[in-house]
Amino acid sequence: DVVRIARAKGFIKLKPETVKLISEGKVPKGDVLGVAKTSAILAVKKVPELIPLTHPIHITGVNVRTSLLDDGVEMEVEVKSIGKTGVEMEALTGVAIGLLTIWDMTKGLEKNEQGQYPTTAIREIKVVEKVKQ
Repeated sequence: DVVRIARAKGFIKLKPETVKLISEGKVPKGDVLGVAKTSAILAVKKVPELIPLTHPIHITGVNVRTSLLDDGVEMEVEVKSIGKTGVEMEALTGVAIGLLTIWDMTKGLEKNEQGQYPTTAIREIKVVEKVKQ
């Protein structure tokens, strides 16, 4: 058993007006970043239930960082464990679910008159670091 750490990040593109409402805490569904962080942590813990053939892993730590940018939100999830297998799938899943939560909480602000999402997009979900000590 060794220390395993993985960091993943991703980005959700949003309208500048939506980003402003998030920063001001004025999104009708509530605290977007707080809920997204919680959902990312929950997702990390549920990977074996979501992705076939992944192993249950004893998670020793999860850190979620969000950054508001002019055109959206960047999320980074770091997962730590001590064991025989890496935690990159947990970090990637945390980012994906965290960003989907942001989409869900802001979708009413992001839709156009036809009910479509012409600018909203989740992109660049990737592992930025994997450590085995």
